[in-house]
Amino acid sequence: MSATTIQVKKNLKKRYRKERNFRRMGLGAILIAFLFLVLLFLDITIKAMPAFTQYKVTMDVNFSAKLLKLEEGITDKQKIANAKYRNLVSATLKSVFPEVKKRKDKLLLRKLISSGTNYHLKEMLIANPSLLNKTVPVDILLDDDVDTFIKSGGLNSKEAINARLGPQQIEWIKSWDKENRLHSYFNWAFFTNSDSRNPELAGIRGAISGTFFTIIVTIALAFPVGVFAAVYLEEFAPKNKITDIIEININNLAAVPSIVFGLLGLAIFINLFGMPRSVPLVGGVVLALMTLPTIIISSRSAIKSVPPSLKEAALGLGASKMQMVFHQVLPQAMPGILTGAIIGVAQAIGETAPLLMIGMVAFIVDVPQGITDSATVLPVQIFIWSDSPEKAFVAKTSAAILVLLFVLMLINATAVFLRKKFEHKW
Repeated sequence: MSATTIQVKKNLKKRYRKERNFRRMGLGAILIAFLFLVLLFLDITIKAMPAFTQYKVTMDVNFSAKLLKLEEGITDKQKIANAKYRNLVSATLKSVFPEVKKRKDKLLLRKLISSGTNYHLKEMLIANPSLLNKTVPVDILLDDDVDTFIKSGGLNSKEAINARLGPQQIEWIKSWDKENRLHSYFNWAFFTNSDSRNPELAGIRGAISGTFFTIIVTIALAFPVGVFAAVYLEEFAPKNKITDIIEININNLAAVPSIVFGLLGLAIFINLFGMPRSVPLVGGVVLALMTLPTIIISSRSAIKSVPPSLKEAALGLGASKMQMVFHQVLPQAMPGILTGAIIGVAQAIGETAPLLMIGMVAFIVDVPQGITDSATVLPVQIFIWSDSPEKAFVAKTSAAILVLLFVLMLINATAVFLRKKFEHKW
């Protein structure tokens, strides 16, 4: 065997070894990234699980007309709504703990149940006035500190785990547990309630509604403008310095930090035009401006992918350029256009910085009913809760993140489905 052949074989072995090492490194990088992703989801899920359950205490409530300061047999909803439900709550707690006499102890006992108990009892009586002067078992929502204490295993510990509860309060909670009064339920209120200062009452319904209205405005503005701009630049615009400058700026805008669009919205739409703060209309316009470059670029790429032969055939058969574009090119490019638009919308759904600049960080209790009502969005709601000192908001924050991730994965899956379903191979 010649020296040349030996050298060639050595070089081949060296090259093959490098290729194997490179493949191993690539596979290792993918596995590490996947491991970190699994750990991230696992950490968020573990922290979010307490938010999906809620502890309540069952107590017999006597809807006494005397305590409520109501007349016998009254059915007027307005008068029922104005009744003294605080007296009802105090009497219910007294019936369970008759030995509690001191005012200080009564206040500590009252702190064990949610401040929304009054409203819950009011809604029950308004919905069913026949409960007046009747005693019925009612599941009363516990305060967030009590709920956290139970979920952290405080009932099985001899020492207090939650420093915000005193020894006497812990004894009362354990007495409820011994009497089988404590029950765990799925926390539907997390999905049906809006934001609240009290963690046990806080929910994401208002944020989801605000997100929906904001994205509707974003799609209504960004999609048609983005597609028509892409069509004009790709098919009708003359190739000169002006269009070159426009294309460069579109590409540059796609890389601009999102907070810059928030500053633009604050300066133009709110300060100059006097539009209201913290409304989906302004938020949708700002997100539309941010999403436009992505839609234009992806739409132009989809239009470019249409074979020139299809265009030439349409023109050769007598179609005008307008007919060729709207009857042949756009239908063929639509899968790619939709995919780019959906990805752009998914990006907009997860944005927080531009919406903070236009005031959508406000505390909103009511569920928005339109694009001009005060609202917040899900990413901003997560930001607000993450800054709250109450421990129960940690679980609420993680649960809201899971909901947001689910929405984003659903949108991305829709984009993949549309591309696979309508994709044309030439």
